[in-house]
Amino acid sequence: MYARVTVANAKRYRCLVCEHIYDPREGDPGTGIAPGTAFEDIPDDWYCPDCGATKADFEPIED
Repeated sequence: MYARVTVANAKRYRCLVCEHIYDPREGDPGTGIAPGTAFEDIPDDWYCPDCGATKADFEPIED
């Protein structure tokens, strides 16, 4: 089970290839990542749902 994050500490990440935003409040239900899952807790073999880039191709967004 993945760790849940609160809205207050949710950090978003952007794909460097296609600009897709991973928002932990939304998760990525299409690949089995539930809402509330921190980016750090996503498996390393996860990939961008828009372009297929790897998890390593994402950078944190400073809000």
